Order: sequence, then structure tokens, then C-alpha cells
Amino acid sequence: MAVLIFFSSAFLLSLSVFLFRNKLVTRLISLLYALIHIGLTIHSWMNLNSTELIYFTFSSSGVLLLAILSLLTIPTFYHGFVYTAKDDIRKYNIYHASLILLMTFMSGAYLANGMTVLWIFVEATTLAVAALIYHDRTEMALEATWKYVFICSTGIALAYLGILFLGFIYGRGDAANLTFENLSVIIDKANPLYLKIAFLFVLVGFSTKMGLFPMHTVTIDAHSVSPPPVSALISTTLMNVGFLSIFRVYSLFASSPIRSFMNNVLILAGILSLLIAAGYMLKAKHLKRMLAYSSLENMGLVAIATGIGGEGYYAAFLIIVLHSLIKSSLFYQMGQLSRVLHTFKLDDCGRYMALYPAGSLVLITGVICILGIPPSGLFISEIMIFRAMVTGSNWAVLIITFFLLCFVIYAMTTRTMHIVFSDPRSIPDQPQVTSVRAVETVSQFILLGLVVILCFYQPPFLTDIIKSNILTLGSF
Repeated sequence: MAVLIFFSSAFLLSLSVFLFRNKLVTRLISLLYALIHIGLTIHSWMNLNSTELIYFTFSSSGVLLLAILSLLTIPTFYHGFVYTAKDDIRKYNIYHASLILLMTFMSGAYLANGMTVLWIFVEATTLAVAALIYHDRTEMALEATWKYVFICSTGIALAYLGILFLGFIYGRGDAANLTFENLSVIIDKANPLYLKIAFLFVLVGFSTKMGLFPMHTVTIDAHSVSPPPVSALISTTLMNVGFLSIFRVYSLFASSPIRSFMNNVLILAGILSLLIAAGYMLKAKHLKRMLAYSSLENMGLVAIATGIGGEGYYAAFLIIVLHSLIKSSLFYQMGQLSRVLHTFKLDDCGRYMALYPAGSLVLITGVICILGIPPSGLFISEIMIFRAMVTGSNWAVLIITFFLLCFVIYAMTTRTMHIVFSDPRSIPDQPQVTSVRAVETVSQFILLGLVVILCFYQPPFLTDIIKSNILTLGSF
């Protein structure tokens, strides 16, 4: 009954935000929701592989990603309180009510045990996040919101076509209840052509959420105008929803004859994502867009790792975990940077170390971590990917990936050093600095500290739950 209590509480708390038009009450409700979410995560971790309300199962992959979201709930709410502090009560409450709904819908997608339920929750996240993207009510925010709704809806429609082909495979009147468990029993007898079509539709459709080629553009535009705490969720936990949707279908089809076909498609999508990310990062002029393309690069690595197989499966999940911690920290920091420098334009940024040393340390540490430079935990995952490429004799993929990563490293390091140490290019004088408390960086240092720890030590509970996700794929 924990799932029922969670969803009931979430909708009641979201509604309460509108009823009590007081910022203090809104903050208390938001923190109460965060505690309830953490409670759900603890319950799900203690009841792995059990099912509640028929449609929700505490699978290893879902629980792992749910735990990441729980870890980010309190810092996301905290930085949201800071960002929206000067908003009127209406905007303030819309923001926090939508944030509660977004986290709830993502949680439902993580725990869904069937394609139709998963599809419903993924579509629901589109509506919730659209209200958050439009929070600042600017012309650019309106344009990005409509683009997000249109492209994501198109992608979800394509994913639904993939679900219809799964229905053809199932071949029964109750095909709307397409649980992964039921499908796994009959997948070996299915027509490979139907499986290929279904996988392609699912990959293209859910890539709108994962931020993967070919539907990556929607998340790039959303990052540019969203409040930084919202960008943190779009770039991490919402992308994780897309990854999980694709990975569940991949795992389902892995025992069928189309496994090599899926691997090739994922590797191609991953390489193209890396190529686009590297190209655009080299000419990036907007800091949040640069971080958005960094997310595209990391999702490309996840796709390549999954397609390579072997140790790549473990590396893919490790990247998902670490990327969530690092990128959320960097986007939280963007909220503070904008208050100090009053801009996200790279040419207008500069001398950040002199103006806000604590924030500069977060930015430098975060960039080192996201690029996989030791002592970042991402270094371990990238080593595992390259080792899997060598083991599988994927020399062309290895060379291309390494070559493109060099461009990414160059682009991010040069721009970060400019922001931290150089003078602004476009304006002669630095604008008046808004006071920012160094305590606001505490959550970011904690998250980045976890990333460094995971480079040297990965606790058994983490390795065990990742291995249980990939056990049937034959990687360990």
C-alpha cells in the first residue's frame, strides 16, 4: 500500500500548495513531500521485486533511479526556494506544485511494470515540466515550452506506435496490460521484424526524454530558459526516465534474434550524439546550453556502453548514477552564478573566482568530474567502456569515441577557465554583484564528494543492485 499512500499524498500536497497561499506553508509542504518520497524509496529498497497495485513493481533498475531522485529532492527544493524567493505567491505556488507533480510522475515511471503504464507517466512528465519551463514567463520561455510540448508529444506518439507493435506480438484482447513479465515469456516466438520496428519506435520516441539523438534538440532548448533547479532535474532524473524506458525494452528483446541489431542502432545513436555534442560545444556561447550538450554527450556514452555490452552494461548504469550527481550540482551552481554575473552568456562571464570563490570551486570540480578526469567516478566507467570495446574488438567505435571526447574536454575546459579566471570579453566592467551565501554550495560539494568517493570505493549495495539489473544480459 506504500505506492497508494505515496500517490495520494503527492496529489493532496500539490493541491494544498494552491489552497494555502503562503510561502512558508508551501516550503513546509514541499519538504514534507521530500520526506514522503524518501520513505517510499526506503520501502521499495526493502521490498525489491515485489508488486503493489498490480501496475507497480519495485524492480532493481526502478528502485536505483528512484533512490537518485530521492537524494536530489531536498537540494532541488532548497535551490528552488532560493530561486523563486522574490516571485509573487501565484508563480511561487505554481512552481512548487508542478515540481511535486513532476517528481511524482517520474517516480511512477520508474516503478511501472508495463509499457502502457510507463507510457502514461512519461507523457504526464511532459505536462508537469512544461509549467516549470515557462516559469519566468519570457518570450523565449514560451517558445521553449511549446517546442518541448510539441516535440515530446510527437516522440511519445512514436513510442506508442512501438507499444502497438508489442500488442501485435502479444496477440490478445487485453494487450493494453503489456507487462514486461508477460512479454518476456513470448518474446522468443515473436516475428523479428515486429521487434525491430517496435524497438526503433521506442528508441526514437523515448529519446525525447533521454536527450539522445535524434530527438535531443528539445532538451537543449528547455535548459536555456528553465530555472536552474528545473534544469537539474531535466538533465538528470528526467533523462533517466528515458533511459530506463529504452533499457527495459532492450532487456526484454535481448534474448531475441535482434540483439545485434539493437546494439548497432544504440552505438550509432551514441556516436551521433557525441558528434553533435562535441560540435556544438566548440561554438557554445551560452553556459547552460553547454551543460545541456554535455548531458547529450553523456547519454551518448550510455547508449554506446549499452550497445557494446559486456562491462559496458555496468558502465552505463554507473554513468547514469554519477551523471545525475554531477550535472545536478552544476545546474544548482548556475543559479548562484547568474546572481553573481547576471548572465549566462559566456562572452559576458569572467573573474568568477574573484567574485565568488566557493562557486568557482564547485564549477571547477564539477567540470573535472563530468569530463571523467580522476578522481571522478566517471573515469572508472569510461575505462570500463573502453575495455569492453577492446574485448569486443570494436576498434572503430573506440577511436571515434576517444577522438570526439577530446573535443568535448577541450571545449569545456577552455570555457570554464575563461569564466573562472579571465576578464569578460563583451563588457568592460563587471556588474554589481548580488550577495550569495557560501552555504548554498554545501549540497553541491556533498554530491560531488560522493562522485569522488565512488571513484575509489563502490559500496556493495550499489554494485549488487546494478549487477541485478544486467544479470540476464550476460555481462557478469
